[in-house]
Amino acid sequence: FFCRRLGNIIFKMKLQCLVVALCFGAGVMAGKYSREVNEHKLSGSDGQTVEFRIAKLNQVWEKAERMQLSPVRHSELHSDLKIQEKDELQWKKMKVEGLDENGEKEAQLRRNFNVILAKYGMDGKRDTRPLESNHLKDHDTKEGDIFDDPRLDKLWNKAKSSGKFSNEELLSLKREFQHHKDKIHEYNILMDTVSRTEEIHKNVISPLEGDAKEHVLHQKHTDLKQKMRDLNQGFERLRKLSHEGFTEDSEFREPRVIELWEAAKRANLSEDELDSLKEELRHFETKVEKHSHYQEQLELSHHKLRHVEALGDKEHIKKNQEKYNTLAEKTREMGYKMKKHMQDLSNKISQQGLEHNEL
Repeated sequence: FFCRRLGNIIFKMKLQCLVVALCFGAGVMAGKYSREVNEHKLSGSDGQTVEFRIAKLNQVWEKAERMQLSPVRHSELHSDLKIQEKDELQWKKMKVEGLDENGEKEAQLRRNFNVILAKYGMDGKRDTRPLESNHLKDHDTKEGDIFDDPRLDKLWNKAKSSGKFSNEELLSLKREFQHHKDKIHEYNILMDTVSRTEEIHKNVISPLEGDAKEHVLHQKHTDLKQKMRDLNQGFERLRKLSHEGFTEDSEFREPRVIELWEAAKRANLSEDELDSLKEELRHFETKVEKHSHYQEQLELSHHKLRHVEALGDKEHIKKNQEKYNTLAEKTREMGYKMKKHMQDLSNKISQQGLEHNEL
């Protein structure tokens, strides 16, 4: 009897161990599966490693790999494509739930994708957009003409020779000018995509489809007007800064953060909401500065790698290539997180402002 009892106990213990082992194994497999799904190193139908879950984004990335983009531009493109991927996957869920009936979100995603293509020179057009102005440059371009816009160049040259700015302040001001130049570039791209949409709109067949497209077109023009207002306000800020210099109570240093803060102040928020947002923007500014630092390090690492490759020492090449790859991956990851945070903050400001205006 005693032996039979002991045998039963041992059998139960073995059974429990087997169940625990199976659960643990399933947990490991589930964890592995979820990691593979959530990480961007995914496998395509042909078994090849792909960067994104959406085919057209992988096609863009593969094309970028063949182009000679600078390391920072390459990293920026990756971050933009990751944001586009996130938005498109969210839209697919919305579509399944029937939440984008008029196609407004889908049209916005298409527009954003076209902006990415144009921004990185992948839309098949020779990029002359930044030079579209009445400004005729001489063959010997002046040293100060660096922003491809006569108003910006004139303002920058005045600020630089005014003696009102320290070297550090001039660097901050130059970042703001560069940011404004990028925004002009993106506005021109958006205007170009709207013009093309209008051409398509003329070929509409059914009145019902025409109404839907009319709505989308109206939304695009609204976006353009808002961006033009933002550009005018941004230029006015640069003009004021160039003439008066930085004040001691300047809240932020980074252009993107300043832009968000200015938008928040225009959004009719309460003092408590502004104080809370200001604190969040300070954390965001740290993230932006850290990302900028990594971009600088990536450029330096790239130059060092090219130098070592020219020397031909295989051991040094391998070591520097590994460092560069790690830095590039980290810069991409930080860029995505920074852009996602900026997108969240922008949505938060516009939604809170909308709520206040409705009250």
